[in-house]
Amino acid sequence: MMMDSSDVLGSLMGQLGGGGVNEIARSVGLDSSDVTNVLSGAVPAIMAGLTRNSASTDGLAGLAGALDRDHDGSILDDVMGYLGGGGNLADGAGILGHVLGGRQSNVESAVSRSSGVDIAAVGKIMAMVAPLIMGALGQAKRQQGFDAGGLAEMLGQQERVARQASPSAVDMFSKMLDSDGDGDPMDDIVKMGSGLLGGLFKK
Repeated sequence: MMMDSSDVLGSLMGQLGGGGVNEIARSVGLDSSDVTNVLSGAVPAIMAGLTRNSASTDGLAGLAGALDRDHDGSILDDVMGYLGGGGNLADGAGILGHVLGGRQSNVESAVSRSSGVDIAAVGKIMAMVAPLIMGALGQAKRQQGFDAGGLAEMLGQQERVARQASPSAVDMFSKMLDSDGDGDPMDDIVKMGSGLLGGLFKK
């Protein structure tokens, strides 16, 4: 399946909206609405983390290398099968640790409070979805033949897609990930993230 590099995230969310949410819900023992609430905060957080990490030359090179080595997009050939099998939690946990760094527990805790979903389930859902996001980026990079500069431009395009659906969500996540303060903007972020996710699901 060819993926439009201008809307990688929207294409992936379209697949999740087509039944993936139900598979995640079945795997973690939640209602689909609960999973959607978790994804409303989790997806923008992961994308903000990727964008932040790729801002430096070393970070961008590291992301490009990871996509080339481990995320060629083949995971998207059977999204329902991947999710129905519970995902690859070890791979997802490694991605989250790298992308969110020391803020991972803060993000998971805040998403848990805002969604009303147990933090253990939040962590599992995020770990299930993270390899899909990386796979979507890796597939677009491979199909379009992007070098590091092209990858940076693609991430910029994804940020613009997110901003069109929810102008403040990515900015607020980026501030949370970069901040050393104790503030918790997650309540507002998750509300805006739900608008972002809803717009992407409709694509």
